[in-house]
Amino acid sequence: MPTHPSTPFVDHTLESAPAASRGLMEAVSRRLGYLPAPVGRLATAPQLLDGFLKVSGLFETTTLDPLAREVVILTVATRNACHVCVAMHTGKLAALDADAELTSALRERRPLADERLEAVRVFTIEVLERAGAVGPDALDAFLAHGYTPRNALEVVLGIGAYTMSTLANRLIDAPLDEQLAPYAWHEHAA
Repeated sequence: MPTHPSTPFVDHTLESAPAASRGLMEAVSRRLGYLPAPVGRLATAPQLLDGFLKVSGLFETTTLDPLAREVVILTVATRNACHVCVAMHTGKLAALDADAELTSALRERRPLADERLEAVRVFTIEVLERAGAVGPDALDAFLAHGYTPRNALEVVLGIGAYTMSTLANRLIDAPLDEQLAPYAWHEHAA
């Protein structure tokens, strides 16, 4: 069971992981084609790994479109300085054929040219900064871009899922997988 020299978190394999994590790890490996280093370390806490996979899976089924979901995720990931999350979701934006300027702006925490997606970014920041207690003006601004009260709550779901992920990934200090190296991000770049 290898560990990174600066962390007590084990880089679990299917053989070394707690039994309750093994099926989860296998599912992630099948879906992605490899076992991400963070998953190997998160396997230490089967309930956390299972909880994140379930909640992030639920977020993927929301009525927010894929780009809007990625705006929520990258807004949380850059705010919380999760290099693994930013790299992984930069890759996801590339797979979605997202505009390079959109990706750059999200990674650099800049306003987005697309007004509708910018409304998601601003609303996500407002929810985070106000711990959910957004005022009517902020909610109205979000809704004015064609979003619904349901979408507002779906943003909260995304924030919850990716706050869990970013905090856990920062705690375990997982290395960036080779597959994500082209999307590497460093907080100082923001």
